[in-house]
Amino acid sequence: MVFAIAGLVIAFVLILAFRDPKTRHCRWRAQRGPLSGEVAYYKCMTCGAETITEDGKPPRQCLRDRPPPDF
Repeated sequence: MVFAIAGLVIAFVLILAFRDPKTRHCRWRAQRGPLSGEVAYYKCMTCGAETITEDGKPPRQCLRDRPPPDF
């Protein structure tokens, strides 16, 4: 029982230590579109920001104040 509680406390501390406050509220989702084979198009479900990434990975920062990309 003591080990289970200690494990939960350690897990909680690790989650707090490794969270990224820049994207804490962002929920990026890949969107399919005409350019899906060349670049990745992402939209944040929280704030509605849109962006294109060339590496295929979602952004690592909030883009709420940036204008949408031009195609």
